[in-house]
Amino acid sequence: MANIPGPKPVINEKYANFKLIIAPSRIHRWGIFAGEAIPANRKVIEYTGELISRRETKRRADASDMIYLFTVDDYWCKDGTVGGSGAEYINHCCEPNLKTVIIRRHILYMSMRVVKKGEELTVDYRFDKKCDRVPCQCGAKNCRGTINLRE
Repeated sequence: MANIPGPKPVINEKYANFKLIIAPSRIHRWGIFAGEAIPANRKVIEYTGELISRRETKRRADASDMIYLFTVDDYWCKDGTVGGSGAEYINHCCEPNLKTVIIRRHILYMSMRVVKKGEELTVDYRFDKKCDRVPCQCGAKNCRGTINLRE
């Protein structure tokens, strides 16, 4: 097992619709892997966490280098480090197998295609092009080199 500091994260099964496994990732630190085949167009897991204002989001982002913040809308974010379901460990990929759907402040990760047992779950983080550029480590054939959007 990889030498990743801190305790191994867990999945809150209340928010997962399939068997999911957390293990070291080739993309970044921990990742979530399919513990069983997942059909296309299915809810896989909900991203949960403390609902916080954008002002609090900025404060927390400035205070830590390991953050799990997800923008819900123009005012709210969810902090997966507080009450997270485990979905906060889904890594970015430029060719993801999950997409994000937000319904009434619920962040749902949906399968875009059949996901094979053992495959790492990934989503395109789609960071704004105006944000600081963050290099991508996904290794996808058509990797854009950054988790930020180009246009």
